[in-house]
Amino acid sequence: MIEFFSAVAEFSFLQKALLAGVLAGVACGLVGPFIVARRISYIGGGIAHSVLGGMGAAYFFSNVFNWNWLHPLYGAVIAALLSAIVIGLVSLRARQREDTIISAIWAIGMAVGIIFIMKTPGYNENLLSYLFGNILMVSSHDLWQIAGLDLLIIAMVILFYNKFLAICFDEEFARARGINVEFYYLLLLCLTALTVVVLITVVGIVMVIALLTLPVAIAGYFTRTLWQTMILSIFTTIVLSVLGLAISYNLDLPSGASIILLAGFLFLITISGKKIVAIFTSK
Repeated sequence: MIEFFSAVAEFSFLQKALLAGVLAGVACGLVGPFIVARRISYIGGGIAHSVLGGMGAAYFFSNVFNWNWLHPLYGAVIAALLSAIVIGLVSLRARQREDTIISAIWAIGMAVGIIFIMKTPGYNENLLSYLFGNILMVSSHDLWQIAGLDLLIIAMVILFYNKFLAICFDEEFARARGINVEFYYLLLLCLTALTVVVLITVVGIVMVIALLTLPVAIAGYFTRTLWQTMILSIFTTIVLSVLGLAISYNLDLPSGASIILLAGFLFLITISGKKIVAIFTSK
């Protein structure tokens, strides 16, 4: 661990990686509790995998037409928001089963992304790294985009905290109070989409749902209110990101997988500890 922090002081790419982990922790900690409370983590999974289509399209057009300004994360944001709106509208108004449309968007987004990536001339391994995350490759440009998304998420959560709280825990009461449940549900899905975009730079598309839910599940064992869960989730995600990054650096392991394995290990310890405490206190 000492070797890792010594390297952080020396290498800028590790400094950027740590900052990305902190920024991801903020977004994850704020939106994750709403996702878990509303039980829409499976929707987050569909959104996460659909972003590959937007990233692939942005990568293709930026290379073929020399649109250097078109960063893959721009395509990810567009694809994530469109997927969130489509899934939300279908679940609210259409008769089609929700899981069917999520599966369709999940598969179509991945397929479109793979086709665009394969048809893009040149070396495209960096884009495929978004599948499993590569926090060590985060650039200054990426950090500015992630910070901007973080600020937007923070603003939305502060402004509409009570509305989100109402639709997550008592939708009928929210309707009775005159809250536009459909609008705030779609807004929550859009925030989920933006959070997914932030997290794919850290752990990748495949494992993003684990980082959205595991820190929240861990925090939920020690908190009683949603805002307490948010604060502890932010702290937990940041700690997991830093420790996972240190482990991956020292042992030469994939950073995203290291973070998720550490989160899963901590979750299992939390569950086991709670059960042991419950056994002894019941006697």
